[in-house]
Amino acid sequence: MNEEHRPFSSPADAEGTKANFDANQRKLHSEGASSLWRQVSNLLILVGVIALIIIIGRLL
Repeated sequence: MNEEHRPFSSPADAEGTKANFDANQRKLHSEGASSLWRQVSNLLILVGVIALIIIIGRLL
């Protein structure tokens, strides 16, 4: 049976799992969680750039 589908099984590489957890935790603390506000602001920037391209295209 495949190890990853067993509930409550011990990981094969405990040090690797801990290192991966620590790396993810450092990334979360340095960058923060990707939130709805970040996604909305990226969408607004994209819409603004597209609108600017359309306006410049109509003026020329």
